[in-house]
Amino acid sequence: MSTELRRLRNYIGGTFRDAADGRTTEVVNPVTGEAYATAPLSGQADVDAAMAAAAEAFPGWRDATPAERQKALLKVADAIEERAEELIAAEVENTGKPIGLTRTEEIPPMVDQIRFFAGAARMLEGRSAGEYMEGLTSIVRREPVGVCAQVAPWNYPMMMAVWKFAPAIAAGNTVVLKPSDTTPASTVLLAEILGSVLPTGVFNVVCGDRDTGRMMVEHETPAMASITGSVRAGMQVAESASKDLKRVHLELGGKAPVVVFEDTDIAKAVEDISVAGFFNAGQDCTAATRVLVHESIHDEFVTALAKAAADTKTGAPDDEDVLFGPLNSARQLAQVEGFVDRLPAHARVEAGGQRVGDKGFFFAPTVVSGLRQDDEIVQKEVFGPVITVQTFADEDQAVAYANGVEYALASSVWTRDHSRAMRMSKKLDFGCVWINTHIPLVAEMPHGGFKKSGYGKDLSAYGFDDYTRIKHVMTSLDA
Repeated sequence: MSTELRRLRNYIGGTFRDAADGRTTEVVNPVTGEAYATAPLSGQADVDAAMAAAAEAFPGWRDATPAERQKALLKVADAIEERAEELIAAEVENTGKPIGLTRTEEIPPMVDQIRFFAGAARMLEGRSAGEYMEGLTSIVRREPVGVCAQVAPWNYPMMMAVWKFAPAIAAGNTVVLKPSDTTPASTVLLAEILGSVLPTGVFNVVCGDRDTGRMMVEHETPAMASITGSVRAGMQVAESASKDLKRVHLELGGKAPVVVFEDTDIAKAVEDISVAGFFNAGQDCTAATRVLVHESIHDEFVTALAKAAADTKTGAPDDEDVLFGPLNSARQLAQVEGFVDRLPAHARVEAGGQRVGDKGFFFAPTVVSGLRQDDEIVQKEVFGPVITVQTFADEDQAVAYANGVEYALASSVWTRDHSRAMRMSKKLDFGCVWINTHIPLVAEMPHGGFKKSGYGKDLSAYGFDDYTRIKHVMTSLDA
């Protein structure tokens, strides 16, 4: 007996609509592995319509006062709080995340981040006006860049949508946002919420696949393309955007080193690192999945970490004892299984290492030790609940191993020695260095990496600035 699938729709120019050619794609619940909805598989006509709507709305939104934009975003934040349970339900069906953790760890930060950018709208900064040449006064204008094409990932569909639209809209831009084809439901609901507050065309949602995203980036209308995704996707976006010199904002992969020195409180470090490594099934670019531990405490640390993994539970969203749910898709499950299947002979699986259950896309919390710097699982992003462990002999080797990957997004150092922590924070080539913690983020501080982790910042005033352009205005005092 078949069940009718829920129909998700694009949000373009203030109305919900199907793809122009009627094409759809199935959306699968990763807990069951079964489809629960269809979403538009948008083509060029849909992208054209969304870009036209955003372009038409831009002059009015650009010319709105900062106070007006702030007021609108504060209303959006209030509306998200009021409809939090609907968003949680959509996100859980999207992703299979635990209900309780989605309620406590995602909704409050989302609301806080929107309110932060609402305030940032009224804090435009620039050099003071002055006479830098006799008889001439210079001023600096900070302006929105225009229409922004944005592509959000599937690991945090709601929150990453906020990271995209909040600074862009606060700065006076209009947005066309594409959610991942595997997790569009909560973004479509966000469109309904934003659409009830913002002027028509300021925020548009186009569902679709990689080709849809490519059409958005290649479109002549956007002045800026912003993507959170894989390194490969980021490179493709950068190449495509270069053809007409669009601005590009890239938050890509990560392989965060977690450097544990011999003076660390092992029990506390293991507790925090295991949560930071396994949270959201390790599907986080900043996840604490690459541990480098001093050789003198290696055995004790690995034993404790393996026990923590064995005690960590994955399962259904309504189970209150669960730390994380399933992987995003059958494809992602196969990727994680592939990394474990290809482990070299010298590696040891200390805990986990296998799929859990016979339906859905669950994978056990996994710890792998005995690894070397050039092993695939050390060098490449697994994006699953897998923590690797290597040893180091001294500080220099720790730095060399930590920096010896192509990613440079986040890192952490675990030590009671303040001077060592300061040295390490200087030497680690990553956009974020946590000390004796791993993974907390706040709206006021920037998030973004170096090297193949991309460029541009999310969150903070730096993230807001990325969605603005600078104009110099000079006037004669003699006119």
